[in-house]
Amino acid sequence: MKKKILVMLGIAVTLNYSCQKDKLYPVNQTQVSNQDNAPFTTPSRILSQVLALYSTARSGQFLGGRYTVYNEVKADNWVNYSQNSITAYQTWNATVTSTSSEVQNLWAQAYYVINNCNLFIDGMAAKGTSVVGAATAANYIGEAKFVRALSYYCLLQLYARPYIDGNGSKPGLPLRLTGNSVYGNYDLARSTVAQVYAQVISDLNDAETGLPSTYSDALTNVIRAHKNSAIALKTRVYLAMQAYDKVVTEGNKIVTASAPFTAPTGVANALQADVTKVYAAPYSTTESIFSMPFVSGTENPGTQNQLGYYFYQNAGTKGIAEFYLNPTGVIADPNWKAADKRRSLLYTSVASATAGKVFTLKYPLASPYPDYVPIMRYPEVLLNLAEARARTTNAVDPQAVALLNAVRNRSDASTTFTVASFATATDLINAILQERNIEFLGEGLRNIDLVRLGLTIPAKSTVSAIPSTDSRYIWPIAGDELLYNKLMTPNN
Repeated sequence: MKKKILVMLGIAVTLNYSCQKDKLYPVNQTQVSNQDNAPFTTPSRILSQVLALYSTARSGQFLGGRYTVYNEVKADNWVNYSQNSITAYQTWNATVTSTSSEVQNLWAQAYYVINNCNLFIDGMAAKGTSVVGAATAANYIGEAKFVRALSYYCLLQLYARPYIDGNGSKPGLPLRLTGNSVYGNYDLARSTVAQVYAQVISDLNDAETGLPSTYSDALTNVIRAHKNSAIALKTRVYLAMQAYDKVVTEGNKIVTASAPFTAPTGVANALQADVTKVYAAPYSTTESIFSMPFVSGTENPGTQNQLGYYFYQNAGTKGIAEFYLNPTGVIADPNWKAADKRRSLLYTSVASATAGKVFTLKYPLASPYPDYVPIMRYPEVLLNLAEARARTTNAVDPQAVALLNAVRNRSDASTTFTVASFATATDLINAILQERNIEFLGEGLRNIDLVRLGLTIPAKSTVSAIPSTDSRYIWPIAGDELLYNKLMTPNN
């Protein structure tokens, strides 16, 4: 298992950039160049590139840490402790500019991932499919399209107006779908938000068709995409588009009609009996649909990128307290009971510098903080479906209540909602949104949920509330993109 992750995470995908070697010298068979499409000449080389797509995505500057951090601290559940501008302080207090490191670095890494996916898809069309065969090629291309779709979705959440604002008509992102391996003129105007979302859905539909239903072991089912991964991500994407009927359609593919809710096909995704087990080794429960892996003792997302570094502190040995939980945020909800198992994932510091401050225990490993980064878990699919059912029926939908109960009862057996618990569909929806706020604390969904609904980002500590009309509601476009892409326009 350890060997598999090491191989997966250690391979680079910048294979198409090598220079032409003098033909007097033979090409080393263990070194991949671009000569005669060399990266696509053997099955092992092709598989290496597939695995490396995940490796670049799990960079600490992107899905390996900082994307989650930014979407957490941009919202209202965290208070900054260090005032370190290198570690998301500007994102927290909404003072980022187009040249801020977080704005520049995440944009660059996400588009680097996208370009690698494009190069791989192009190479498979040119040569790779003939090497590995149509069936295996479909699996691999499905993985590339899944990673590309996820990357574009992530960029939309920070750099573009939400779909609700103008029904997707606002400026989105440059939609790059072919690989760039040499210097050239790559000026490209922004597609609309709707056009980028349409491409994300197209990629995920293709991925669902091409991906395998399952892999041979539990770990691979968590760290590589399969059919249920693509379907689950579609429920998230359609939720952002407010296409609630389509959330229901996709959710029904991997959620049974009644409790206990499980995936009826493919990987046997289901809630774990104990939520705390999801955040501990081996990180391969059936609840974990997709995660970014690290090998304890040898790997981490890089200095000042790790989730444990930001969100956990314990006498100076675990984390350094960049952020602590806002005492007036979600942890103050009186309906989140003390006996709720998820409360056991909170930790009140006893260290002298941070005594009394509360942190999350979801990422408890000591330096170099190699906790897996959860990108998507099965309870999100359940709550996505619950919200969509409540919105499409505009009623206190019994199945939506049952799905909400599945997530709450797993950690708090003393609370059971009934249809009579909610006077209106709006009351039910608000309960579902708060359940998401509790369940996914520290996992990067809070800002996404606020922005997709056009809700005001609540005030926190010294930072005032940010309404959806405020220019700070989304990030500015990265300065380097504005400088080198002459067709790019800034966010107003």
